[in-house]
Amino acid sequence: MSHVKTHGPARLFAPMILLVALSACSGKDETVPATPAAPVAPTAAPAAPAVSAKVQSMGTEELRELASKALRENRMYAPAGDNAIEYYLALRDKTPDDASVKSALTDLLPYTLIAAEQNLGREDFAETQRLVALIEKVDPTAPALPRLKQGISGSMQTALKRTQEETDKVKKDAETRAKQLVEQQKLAQQQTTEAEAARQIAAQQEAARRDTQDAERQATARREAEQRQQQAAAQQAAATRQA
Repeated sequence: MSHVKTHGPARLFAPMILLVALSACSGKDETVPATPAAPVAPTAAPAAPAVSAKVQSMGTEELRELASKALRENRMYAPAGDNAIEYYLALRDKTPDDASVKSALTDLLPYTLIAAEQNLGREDFAETQRLVALIEKVDPTAPALPRLKQGISGSMQTALKRTQEETDKVKKDAETRAKQLVEQQKLAQQQTTEAEAARQIAAQQEAARRDTQDAERQATARREAEQRQQQAAAQQAAATRQA
């Protein structure tokens, strides 16, 4: 196991406790019936090979060097195509009896399990599926696999449902805003119509007021003219009597 233990046995064996815990949890979860698939359950994209073709095409010495370098740089399971676990998986395919390679994969498995759980929690389904494929290639009987696969399926359905609900809400909000806009336009049109009607009424009232004032002035002028005529007639009559 020289390719892993040289970087600290304590660091690599500590995650085994987590692996045991994950296995125990998965044992309980396997007894729970799977949630029935929704009518519009999301379909996962066709799974890519766990180990890239480029890595598979490398020779054993190059794979060992790259695996050691990936461990030194803490690239245990990522990025895809350039990580320790892929290099060791390719090495295992080429040297199936190499105990150090098997041991290295055993030590790397807990890190990959934890990363898969974390990516599932972030709903990064593509990365989770990639990591699950690596886990399955390392150990097809890993106790955590059924739980992780069920978690991916359930989380994808939940995410799809949430997306649909958000889409429906956006659509409903848009329809509500459209209705509100129509109502606002109607109200604005009504207010414009009412304002124009009020302006016309005010103009009519002002015209009526001016007509009334003109009529009153004319009536006053007639009365004053009549009074002057009456006074003139009275004065003329008085003058005639005196003569």
